[in-house]
Amino acid sequence: MYEQERVLQRGAAQSAAAFDAGLRAHMLRIYNYMASGVLLTGIVALVVASTPALVQAIFGTPLKWVFMLAPLAFVFFFSFRIEKMSAATAQAAYWAFAAVMGVSMASIFLVFTGMSIAQTFFIAAAMFTAMSLYGYTTKADLSKFGAFLIMGVVGILIAMLVNLFVGSSALNLAISILGVLIFTGLTAWDTQRIKSDYAHNLGHETAAKMAVFGALSLYLNFVNIFQFLLQLTGERE
Repeated sequence: MYEQERVLQRGAAQSAAAFDAGLRAHMLRIYNYMASGVLLTGIVALVVASTPALVQAIFGTPLKWVFMLAPLAFVFFFSFRIEKMSAATAQAAYWAFAAVMGVSMASIFLVFTGMSIAQTFFIAAAMFTAMSLYGYTTKADLSKFGAFLIMGVVGILIAMLVNLFVGSSALNLAISILGVLIFTGLTAWDTQRIKSDYAHNLGHETAAKMAVFGALSLYLNFVNIFQFLLQLTGERE
């Protein structure tokens, strides 16, 4: 009887160790996707901003609205089609999204100095890393904050739409502050959610798609933290 208990305990310990190793590999895959997406976005943004012909063709015409709204269309596409996509299609859509986002974000190089962009990027990266690490390691249940954070995102989108017509600097300041706070909180919440969802993965295909979707969630959090911080602290040209 004692020997059977030892065998069961050893089997449980091995199973837990295998699960932890699989979770770490899954999270590393997500962070690699996310970092590669950010890198691709940065390269595309810099290339577009450094090419006067592209700047004029995109930002000097109504075409700019297409690239400004295209990332949102990609997010909706992912949200409604992720279950029906293959892993390869999800990856291709993710890279296309990161590239389109780069075109959309090229305008920051036309508005802010390179030094302030670099400084804000590293600050945003430090904030993102700290909050993602907290979400991964904390024992507290962050799921109860999810609904409030999502409502906050919706509120920010509405406020930004209103401010397109109002043009209030005070409202823009409030939006930027709330944006940093909300997306910083979402970073921790999404990280814990991704970690929790790993336990329900069914097969390699599902895990591969969840890695892409998880990377997209963290990518969006990081990019929004960066953009809202830049609005707050960036030095304009």
